[in-house]
Amino acid sequence: MTLSEFQKKIDYKFKDMRILETAFIHRSFLNENREVNEHNERLEFLGDAVLELIATEFLFRKFPQKPEGEMTTLRSALVRGEQLAEVAREIGAGSLLRFSKGEAKSGGADKPYLLANVFEAILGAVYLDAGYEKTREIVEKFLFPKLEKIIEEGTQTDAKSNFQEFAQAKFSITPQYKIISEIGPDHAKIFRMGVYVGDQLFGVGEGINKQAAEQVAAAEALKKLK
Repeated sequence: MTLSEFQKKIDYKFKDMRILETAFIHRSFLNENREVNEHNERLEFLGDAVLELIATEFLFRKFPQKPEGEMTTLRSALVRGEQLAEVAREIGAGSLLRFSKGEAKSGGADKPYLLANVFEAILGAVYLDAGYEKTREIVEKFLFPKLEKIIEEGTQTDAKSNFQEFAQAKFSITPQYKIISEIGPDHAKIFRMGVYVGDQLFGVGEGINKQAAEQVAAAEALKKLK
């Protein structure tokens, strides 16, 4: 996919193409391309904040009778990494990511946490280039349709809670999460966590912190069980 094709996919043409290009630059790319001096983490930071506001406003208007706690749970499920990664795949964002050769060889273009991050960076880029309304349109088009399935399947409850309920009902044991590996420098560390029931490994997940990696591991475990 080219950047032109990507813009058609999201139905927005950037005024400043440099912002869009930056959205696809992973930190590792800078190590092998000294002429490039900016990566997408700042855009990701901005996109994360904008996405949370858009999702909050959407749920506030859609469910006028729901209490704060239920809307918070729905929002968490809607903006969860797995959902964002799925959207990133649908719009072809992974094919445009620029990594170091090592990261690319290890399958970076399909790692859920990296895809979720790049989707947030894209939203940050759109927000800078076009403002809130256009960013909201993109989120409404690609992410919000997933809410119906979330509610239908009951996945608004977090994956860790769901898997804990299963493990306690099936084995009378509370799952344990253990670090399998830590990769990268302290400021950009990636955690790989495993979820175990007794001595059996049920799922593995990666994330930018232990909590995120545990959620992915629990979700992977639930997917296998289904």
